[in-house]
Amino acid sequence: MAATEAKSSIVIRDITSISEMREVEELQRQVWGVDDLEVFPALALIPMSEVGAVLIGAFDGERLIGFVFGFPGLENRQPILHSDMLAVRPEYRSTGLGYQLKLAQRDRALARGLDTITWTFDPLQSRNAHLNFGRLGVVASRYCVDYYGETTSFLHQTGTDRLWVTWLLNSARVRDRLGGTQAERLSNWDELTTLSCAQSGEPVSLSVEASLAKTFAIEIPDDINRVWNENAALASRWREASRVAFTRLINAGFQVTDFQLVARPHGRVGQYLLTARPDLGA
Repeated sequence: MAATEAKSSIVIRDITSISEMREVEELQRQVWGVDDLEVFPALALIPMSEVGAVLIGAFDGERLIGFVFGFPGLENRQPILHSDMLAVRPEYRSTGLGYQLKLAQRDRALARGLDTITWTFDPLQSRNAHLNFGRLGVVASRYCVDYYGETTSFLHQTGTDRLWVTWLLNSARVRDRLGGTQAERLSNWDELTTLSCAQSGEPVSLSVEASLAKTFAIEIPDDINRVWNENAALASRWREASRVAFTRLINAGFQVTDFQLVARPHGRVGQYLLTARPDLGA
C-alpha cells in the first residue's frame, strides 16, 4: 500500500518485515516501560499480519517513531478490527502523529470492508480522551474494571481500569469530527456534573439520580500522571471516584459521547459528556 506522509520528514506505512517487527517490540519497552514478559512479540505479529491484522508504523527516516496495531475480531457477531496498541515516542507527541496513525488504520479497515474499530484506554488520561472523543468521534458504553490486572508498566500505577470505545468509521458523527466541527460541538453542552474537580484537586462526587437529567458530566484532572507523581494517594482517589461515576451512569443507560478541556480559576480540568444511549429509546 502506498506510503502516507504525516509530516515532511515522516512516512506512515505498513510494517511487513521481521526486523521492523523487532523494532515494534523495543518501542513497547521504551514507551510503556514493560518487562519482556509483557511485550507483544514479533513471533505473534508475523502470523497475525498474515491473517488480517493491521500493523502500521510511522518512520522518521529509517527510525520507527510510532506504530498502531489491530487485529480482526467479532463483536455482537459483527466483524470488527480491534486496535490493541498505539505508541508514539515521547519526543514526537503533541505533533498529531497518533491522529495520523489512527486515520491510516481507518483507511486499512475500510479497504477490508470493516466499518468498526474498537479499543480500550485509561479514562483518566486526558490527552487520550481528547484524541479519542474530541478528534476521532468514538463513543463508549462499557467500563472495564482492572482490565489488565497488575502489570509492570509505570503507566499503570493507579490500576488498569479502561473505557471500551467504538469507532463507527462511516457514521456522520465520525465524519463530522474528522471534518473539524469542534467549535460548534463544544458550544452546545448543557450537562449536570456528577463528579467534579475541586480547587484543592480532590474529586467531589455528587449524589444525583440518573433520571434527573439527559446529559451528565464527569470531570478528571488535566494531567493524572503529574497528580500521581505529586500525590499518589490523590491519584488513587481519582481512580476510585471516577470508577464509581462511570459505572453508575453506564449501568443506568448512558454512554460517553464527548470530551473537552475546560479552563477553571484553579487550572484546566478534563470533562466527559455522557448522554442517554439511543438504543434504550431515549
